[in-house]
Amino acid sequence: MIGYILRRLLLGVPILLGVTFITFFLLNVFGGDPVAARLGKSASPEDLAALRAKHGLDQPLPAQYFRYLGEIARFDFGRSFLTDEPVRQILGRSIGPSLSITLPALVLTTLVSLTIASIAAAYRGRFIDRALMALAVLGMSVSFLVYIVAGQHFLAYKAGVFQIHGYSTGIFERIEYLLLPILISVIVGTGYDVRFYRAAIVEEADRLHVKTAKAKGLAPSTVMRRHVLRNSLIPIITRIMISVPFLITGSLLLEVYFGIPGLGSKVLGALNEQDYPVIKAVTVMVSFLFILGNVLTDVLYSWADPRVRLD
Repeated sequence: MIGYILRRLLLGVPILLGVTFITFFLLNVFGGDPVAARLGKSASPEDLAALRAKHGLDQPLPAQYFRYLGEIARFDFGRSFLTDEPVRQILGRSIGPSLSITLPALVLTTLVSLTIASIAAAYRGRFIDRALMALAVLGMSVSFLVYIVAGQHFLAYKAGVFQIHGYSTGIFERIEYLLLPILISVIVGTGYDVRFYRAAIVEEADRLHVKTAKAKGLAPSTVMRRHVLRNSLIPIITRIMISVPFLITGSLLLEVYFGIPGLGSKVLGALNEQDYPVIKAVTVMVSFLFILGNVLTDVLYSWADPRVRLD
C-alpha cells in the first residue's frame, strides 16, 4: 500500500505542475497589473518600477514562473502584494477559522444525513420516506444566502439565541460565534446528502444477500447496519472525500456574512485586490488536496471492500 500511495503521489506531480502553469498564465497574462491596482493611478513610474522589482515582476515570464515553482517547493509562496506579509503566515492564520466551521459541519452533516437516509430507506415508499424526501428537496431548493439572512435575523437578532457576527481567539468564546454558521451549513448540506445516501442505501437493500439476511429472521436494525450500510460505504466514502479539499477554503458566504477571518474570505479579498500570490498559493493547496483526497479515497475503498485491490 505504501508503494501504491507513493506512485499515485508521483503521478500527481504533472497534474500539480499543469495547475501551476495554467494559474500563472491566466493571472500574469489576463489578470491585469497588480502593482498598478495597488498603487493607484496617481503612482509615479519610479514607484511602479520599484514595487515590480520588489516582487520580481520586472523579470521575464519564464523566470517568474520558475521562481514561483521554487517558492512552492520551499512552501514559501512569496509575499502578499497588498500587505507585504508572507503568504505562508496568511494561510496559517486563516486555515484554523475555516476548519472550525467546515470540519464540524462535515461530521455533523454526514451523521445526520446517514441517519435520515437510513430511516427513509427503511420505510421506502411510505409516508415517512416521502415526507423526509420532501423536506430534503425543500432544503435543497432554498438559497444558501436565504438561510444565512434568515438565521441572522430570526435566530440571532430577534431571538438572541446565537451571535450575529464576529469571531474570538479564545476557544470557548469562539464556539458561540460558530454555532449558527455550523447549523446553517448542516441544514444546507443535509438536503443534498440525504438524497444521495438514500439512493445508495436503497440500491444496496435490493441486493440478494440482503433479502437472504431478512429471510433468515435477522432484526431490521442488524440487517441495515451489517449488510446494507457496510456495503454502501463505497459511494458514501466518495461523497465525503469530495468535500475534503473544500475543508480548507471554507465556506465563503458564511465567513463573509458572519465576519469569520477564514481562508474563504481571504481568497475573496485577494481576488478583489488582485493579490496574486495569495490566489496562486490557495490554488496550489486545493489542487494538492484533490490529489491527496483521490489517493486516500482509493485506500479507504480497499478498507471498505476487500475485493478492491491497490495495484
